[in-house]
Amino acid sequence: MKKVLIINTGGTFNKVYNPITGKLDIETKGESINAIAKAWLTNFELINIIGKDSLEITQEDRAKILKEVKVNTHQEIIIVHGTDTMDQTAHYLETAKLHKKIILTGSMVPFSINSIEASANLASAYGFLQGVQDSGVYIAMNGKIGTYLKIQKNKGKGFFELTKC
Repeated sequence: MKKVLIINTGGTFNKVYNPITGKLDIETKGESINAIAKAWLTNFELINIIGKDSLEITQEDRAKILKEVKVNTHQEIIIVHGTDTMDQTAHYLETAKLHKKIILTGSMVPFSINSIEASANLASAYGFLQGVQDSGVYIAMNGKIGTYLKIQKNKGKGFFELTKC
């Protein structure tokens, strides 16, 4: 089985409760992803960059993600990303015409609070990556998987859904 690259950029997926501040902070070492990988007995290469909520992601951050995707030899990549601007990063990566299979995923609820959604989304991304034939940029969220143009966050309902594109 080939090793899959996971680029971890932060987002709700990685948030943990800080008992001192009472806030949810982003854990930047990928502990939740490593916990999932250990339970699956699967071999990932994990790169932690940025460590931000997606509302704080800038074009410079997207350029860092793109650079990491370009310089890395992996052809199959999962990017753990916050949900609010996941589509913007997907669009940015798609315009680069990378000829790689890239799937963005994340979670609406932190892994540290409820591990089920984050684990299911990462599992969906991993499974889809194994079966998709065409290079491109995809999103795997809430049981929906497809190109970033077809899967969008419905902010009013609080979940991802298929669009009519």
